[in-house]
Amino acid sequence: MSLPLEGKVAVVTGGASGVGLGIAQEFVDQGARVVITDLQQQPLDETVAKIGPHCAGIVADVTKLADMESAYGEIKSRYGRLDAVVANAGIGAHAPLGQITEEQFDRTFNVNAKGVLFTVQPALPLLRPGGTVVIIGSTASIQPPAAMGLYGGAKAAVRAFIRSWIQDIKGSGIRMNVLSPGAVDTESLRSALEMAHGADQVGATVKRMGEGNPSGRIADPREMGKAAAFLSSDASSFITGVELFVDGGMAQV
Repeated sequence: MSLPLEGKVAVVTGGASGVGLGIAQEFVDQGARVVITDLQQQPLDETVAKIGPHCAGIVADVTKLADMESAYGEIKSRYGRLDAVVANAGIGAHAPLGQITEEQFDRTFNVNAKGVLFTVQPALPLLRPGGTVVIIGSTASIQPPAAMGLYGGAKAAVRAFIRSWIQDIKGSGIRMNVLSPGAVDTESLRSALEMAHGADQVGATVKRMGEGNPSGRIADPREMGKAAAFLSSDASSFITGVELFVDGGMAQV
């Protein structure tokens, strides 16, 4: 019995940790060969060693078109093609209106919006009919909490990208969708909670966050991987242009 992603070649940006790592792990387990990108060589090397021989790493900054073009050039040289793109790299800079700085705006939109464009556009020549693009959005695209206007705005922007891009690529056989998580139990989330509340409160805070969710918990990164794998597999062959909320129901109540 073949695996859902068997034989596919995928790239996952921001894949050295967090949600990107969970996606890369799941893709490999479902049969794909995965190239992860991130900003630093050492975390990439550690993650590649953790995932195994069907994973490779390339240092690239999604905000720099030349970096991404170089990365895709290397992928073409190694594999000759690309079947799935997961635009996962993202950051969060939070500040309430009246305290937002120019640097925060530029950094947030450079990574979360321009970085998505620079991930997707140069990948198109390598994608064949049946190829897929999954952009990692956020429930903040429709429910941005206070002080998260920049982050929510950037995630809403990529939702608009997809609505237009599926028309631009009509007839190509390529599908594009947005996968929007809610809270995910990652090292970065726990680090942020530790800074905000202290190390002794992290577990209790994560538990409270989960209790506020209709599912009674927050997500595991591998659950984002399963959803991204579905959107990148033939099982979703007639799904394109959607924003799939993978949040335990939080954005729907």
